[in-house]
Amino acid sequence: MSTHRPTTELVDQPEPAWDVALLFPPQGQWSEEEYLALDTNRLVEFSHGYIEVLEMPTQRHQIIVALLYHLLLEFIAARRLGMVLFAGLRVRLWPGKFREPDVVFMTREHDERRHDEYWEGADLVMEIVSSNRELDLVKKRREYAQAGIPEYWIVDMGKETIMVLHLEGEHYRTHGLYERADVAVSATLEGFQVAVGEVFSQE
Repeated sequence: MSTHRPTTELVDQPEPAWDVALLFPPQGQWSEEEYLALDTNRLVEFSHGYIEVLEMPTQRHQIIVALLYHLLLEFIAARRLGMVLFAGLRVRLWPGKFREPDVVFMTREHDERRHDEYWEGADLVMEIVSSNRELDLVKKRREYAQAGIPEYWIVDMGKETIMVLHLEGEHYRTHGLYERADVAVSATLEGFQVAVGEVFSQE
């Protein structure tokens, strides 16, 4: 009778395709042209020679994005105010800096800032807070203000709040911090509002 004895022999594992990385520039040396030519289904942002691959969104994240996009699109389209799109659309904040907001709006008056590959800034952006809270709450708040974007919505899935920020000078001021029982109101689009409870009740 034979018995099976565990083995400590190493089993050959396939090597990752490290050479693929050699097809791309090293971090810190990417150009805008190389970034814009990047063909991927992942959200990738660009910061002064560095690419930042964003985490894959969850189902709940995508459902909230879809709802906010449709609510804003319905409002904008009925009044012919401009264009509304959703990630992944590249938005150039300034030379060397690109972000991909979850929802982005540009007024008709700024049509010349919309290009097929990317937009130059925006008039309103929305971000659904990811696990990297500092990115949306601190870093992007600072960057979007620096880019002169008049309004920034921070939709916090963890706290189930919506913060609407309005640009005053070079910094954002809180137009409103809205909880589940509230209705979030835009600072720049008169009449646009969102029931916060409806946003966080989506499954």
